[in-house]
Amino acid sequence: MMIQMPDDYENYLEARKTGFTRIKDLKEQGRKMVGMFCAYTPCELISAADAIAVGLCGALEEPIAYAELKLPRNLCPLIKSSYGFALSGICPYFNNSDIIIGETTCDGKRKMYELLGEMKPMHVMQLPPSRESDLALDFWEAEVIRAKEFIEQHLGVEITDAKLRSAIKKENRLRRAILGLYELGKLNPSPISGYEIGNVLDWSEYAFETEAIIARLEDVTARYLAEYRQNLEGTQSNRPRILITGCPTGGVREKIIRRIEDLGADIVAYENCSGPRAMMDLVDEEKEPVRAIAEKYFRVNCSVLSPNPGRMEALRSMIVDYQVDGVVEVVLTACHTFAIESHYVKGLVNEEMKIPYMYIETNYSSADQGQTDTRLGAFIELLSPVTKRMKRESAGNSLPAREVYREYSD
Repeated sequence: MMIQMPDDYENYLEARKTGFTRIKDLKEQGRKMVGMFCAYTPCELISAADAIAVGLCGALEEPIAYAELKLPRNLCPLIKSSYGFALSGICPYFNNSDIIIGETTCDGKRKMYELLGEMKPMHVMQLPPSRESDLALDFWEAEVIRAKEFIEQHLGVEITDAKLRSAIKKENRLRRAILGLYELGKLNPSPISGYEIGNVLDWSEYAFETEAIIARLEDVTARYLAEYRQNLEGTQSNRPRILITGCPTGGVREKIIRRIEDLGADIVAYENCSGPRAMMDLVDEEKEPVRAIAEKYFRVNCSVLSPNPGRMEALRSMIVDYQVDGVVEVVLTACHTFAIESHYVKGLVNEEMKIPYMYIETNYSSADQGQTDTRLGAFIELLSPVTKRMKRESAGNSLPAREVYREYSD
């Protein structure tokens, strides 16, 4: 069986190149692959089918030109990049996926999935618009069952309860391993940068075998923790501690995540659909498996839900747990649900938590890099004297950190 590789294979990052090689090997061994886009897709179903889950969210600008042949220009860059990769034929992950599973997290994705369905067998899980109705969980459980049946039909497998229980335990172990990496950010100073966390988790997307990913994540976390205990424990950083919230940031990691840290702050926490809070929320291993899977994914705090108080509760607790000095919300162009919900995020951060907040709306282009750098630099400059005073006063048992900021801001 011949597997087509991308023409510019040699130009990809080493981890990505290794992933291309591995996916080629696995496909030639006869393994089935399921393309997915979102944290709402139950990985346990894919694992129980002995298939490999591959992420298809686009995080590069280059494929967008292909997508705009069919999609409007004023659309979310993640959607356009994802479709551009598929349409151009340069993405081995899409090319080698046997089936695709999506979800109705936004209207743009919903319609883009119609186009993907012309290229591959496509199943779309319908999300309930709210968690308030007593019927919403039952509806979502029915969607999990529909997805299970779609996988069984198209991959020619039977997903039994026993296989699901085994998959649940394995995916829970993976969540704990990812959480351990994220929680290094609770340390002060943090031994790992927010940019490095993103790179480590990117590697995990190109490894495919869950057991190997778990072992690697646990090893990386242990090494960073040993570095902290040997060289950093007992010290304290005066660099502002930043939490990132909003849309997925894979496509703006260089433009925003790396620049924040280059400009003098530390990104210690991510509050998003795949961040620490999602990893803390495990599938119940004692309950009937389909219902337990439905309950776990029903609790994902996506801005598509209305109302969405769970996200505010998670953000509130993370600001405290990670000793956050400032919050930066990153919203991709045309992502209306996150853009509207930023009103509540700003109110929580500024008015209740009494810490600075910054909103950035952007896309995958570098055209706004200069303006973004200027704004980020000013925000971090604002934070720096506040952070130093908070640390100094807190260490001297004067005012609590939040009171110090309130005093300064007044």
